[in-house]
Amino acid sequence: MAKPEDQIGVVAALVRTAFLVNAVYSESAREFGLTQQQGQLLCVLMPQAYAMGELSTILGLAKSSLTGLVDRTERNGLVRRDPDPRDPRGIRVTLTPAGADLADRFYTETCRRVAELPATLSDQERDTVAGLLGRVIHDNRVPVVFSETP
Repeated sequence: MAKPEDQIGVVAALVRTAFLVNAVYSESAREFGLTQQQGQLLCVLMPQAYAMGELSTILGLAKSSLTGLVDRTERNGLVRRDPDPRDPRGIRVTLTPAGADLADRFYTETCRRVAELPATLSDQERDTVAGLLGRVIHDNRVPVVFSETP
């Protein structure tokens, strides 16, 4: 049972949870020699390659910011640009073998760390939190940037 001092409103709970998860994500990325945005890019690319426009939407970045992110990540040998078979002028960004390996290790470690955050919750409470947050995510059409099963 929650203590009175643990009771906070939904806005504060969501914002503070976002800060908490971002801090864990950033720390994990740093330990793998990545920026938080590079870690997000690698995780998004785990299941498939994407066109630059799609990545811009998924990651919520302006095209110029995304170009810089992809440039830096490409220089590190983690992603590559391939011609887009559906658009003769377009390119698709995909993981290199080294990028896929790093993405898998980063993803696994980050999942482990995030999974520890609600360690004091029962399985039923975890399921309740996941269900409620899942509805918020669905209702707000949040793109898949980090899935449970890549």
